[in-house]
Amino acid sequence: MMDRLLEICALDGTSGDEGAVRDYIKSSIHADKVITDNLGNLLAFKKGRKTPKNRIMFAAHMDEVGLMIRAITDDGYLKFDTVGGIDRRVLIGKPVLVGPKKVPGVIGLKAYHLTSREEEKTVPKLKDFYIDIGAEDKETAEDLVYRGDLVVFDTDILEFGHGFLKAKAIDDRIGCAVMAELLQEPLPMDCTFVFTVQEEVGTRGAFGAAFSVTPDIALVLEGTTAADLPDMPPHKRVCAPGKGPVVPYMDGGTVYDREFFELLRSLAEQGRIPWQTKEYLSGGTDASAIQRSKAGVRVAGIAAAVRYLHTPSSVASLEDCNHMLALARRFLQAVATMA
Repeated sequence: MMDRLLEICALDGTSGDEGAVRDYIKSSIHADKVITDNLGNLLAFKKGRKTPKNRIMFAAHMDEVGLMIRAITDDGYLKFDTVGGIDRRVLIGKPVLVGPKKVPGVIGLKAYHLTSREEEKTVPKLKDFYIDIGAEDKETAEDLVYRGDLVVFDTDILEFGHGFLKAKAIDDRIGCAVMAELLQEPLPMDCTFVFTVQEEVGTRGAFGAAFSVTPDIALVLEGTTAADLPDMPPHKRVCAPGKGPVVPYMDGGTVYDREFFELLRSLAEQGRIPWQTKEYLSGGTDASAIQRSKAGVRVAGIAAAVRYLHTPSSVASLEDCNHMLALARRFLQAVATMA
């Protein structure tokens, strides 16, 4: 699974432009029926050993945060908005690729020696940033990029330290990699795997997909914020890479099904899979949209703890990823016996 994870993290897939990720997944999975819906969600149905009364759906989102060009200055610099939640503090100096031509650029800001003491105390506003693509003027820039072009971070993938991975888009390519791996295996029951779009801008893909699939049960596979950093109070660390998959009981958008929360805890302990839950409630996932679909859906979640979420250099534990797959597999087997 690790090779798959590295390959899929290297792909670009800003919200609304997930095509490269979708094509990769579509070409690498084994399913009985694969469709792409109107929003761009990839739905893969695979028959298992039994057809249960209750339908189960797995979900993970393909998209990542990024930027979008909104204006070109007379000097040839690009002004932009964010696509999804990005901390402005991480932007300065980051290399990027702009538009379908993958035009290289660097995110810039007013030179530090020109910054006032008051400005030093605040986070720069988004309007103050720009992208430098080396254009001489507006006309030169317009030959290369257009308003509305999407921008992705240009970053390397690196395995480092004691089993850690540095990459962009671990949220949520880890969930996609786990689902793709499960699709390679014989399944104990019929399952629909949904690789969703536009999670980072409001769980839009999951809403339509859940309405279409009409599941009774859903397992959402995600990457979630880890804040196990120096000087951070223990109760605000949320979770930590290397301590096993995160099994959430609640987050900013969802109260997870209690029976399934307890089931996941029990399965992890029975299988000697390390696990953790959130020490501080934050964030949200596709579960919030899926849970509210039609007559309601029982939702559970498994996530990998990811440091520096929504940056060009997020960090996760490779062992957590393997344990996430193992726990998802055990959950599916358990649900099959209940069906």
